[in-house]
Amino acid sequence: MKILIAGLGSIGLRHLRNFQDINAGEFVLLRSGRGTLPDAELVGLPTERHLEDALERHQPDIVIVSNPTALHLDIAIPAAAAGCHLLLEKPISHTMDGVAALAEIVLKKNLKVLVGFQFRFHPGLRHIKALLESEAIGPVVSIHVHWGEYLPAWHPWEDYRVGYAARGDLGGGVLLTLCHPFDYLRWLMGEVASVSAMTAQQGGLGLEVEDTANTLLRFESGALGIVHLDYIQRPPTHTLHITGERGRMLWDNADGDVHWYQSDTETWEILKMPSDFERNTLFVEEAKHFIDCIESDTAPCVNLQDGIAALELVLAAKASASQQREVPFRSSER
Repeated sequence: MKILIAGLGSIGLRHLRNFQDINAGEFVLLRSGRGTLPDAELVGLPTERHLEDALERHQPDIVIVSNPTALHLDIAIPAAAAGCHLLLEKPISHTMDGVAALAEIVLKKNLKVLVGFQFRFHPGLRHIKALLESEAIGPVVSIHVHWGEYLPAWHPWEDYRVGYAARGDLGGGVLLTLCHPFDYLRWLMGEVASVSAMTAQQGGLGLEVEDTANTLLRFESGALGIVHLDYIQRPPTHTLHITGERGRMLWDNADGDVHWYQSDTETWEILKMPSDFERNTLFVEEAKHFIDCIESDTAPCVNLQDGIAALELVLAAKASASQQREVPFRSSER
């Protein structure tokens, strides 16, 4: 297959390396020329400056959309219209403008769209899902995500204020940029009934977007979820705590291990990650899954509808914070 990568920042470069490592096909690069990463390893790969030229000259089978969030649909819609399957980085956009048009093209042309929520491939979270489905700790009462990371440390080679995560015009802000929990909580817990949120710019980073957000999710099951996100915390933390009627579960992204307590036996169990597990494992599994979906004509585990639902949850949180009220929620994809 021929693969066009649109956007060669850190995530685009990661995708290039991983798809090369699994021998996925031939590569073409779509570059704006404004990247800040060294590009020595890109020498020799065909490069285009304009999407129309890339689609016409190279006729790619796959387009990996890894440019800034606010520009995702500028790539995804023409690529889908040209019949390309999409690996669409999260969030799929920063507004709902153009989302319905993309969904219509994807349906009409029977295209595969995998949204880049790589935590769906985490063995720890997959184990938690299986435990929840077996009611290992009984019905869930509450679930709490805490994710804080210091934004200036993400890309130390560039001024953090010029990156997409810090700029409203590029779809930045902590709710959009760290939106993974809105996907994996819906995957683990089912649909959301309402959203309440508060946001702030209290971290001293001088951003035009929110650097801190607390979101309360009321699930249709009756369980309550809390999602804390921030650009401030040092050292970083990404954890998940689940309380059930008969026990609790803990997951820490630092080591990936899962701990769960069962009250009937008063014992802790643990699932440890393999010794060779690392963060990039999630992206490698994501790449393998996407290629397999295309070759075997099977549905991606994180499809466009999942991406739309996650974006709608983020936008509901933004609306709640702006209006200072609880917002009823129902995904347009249901």
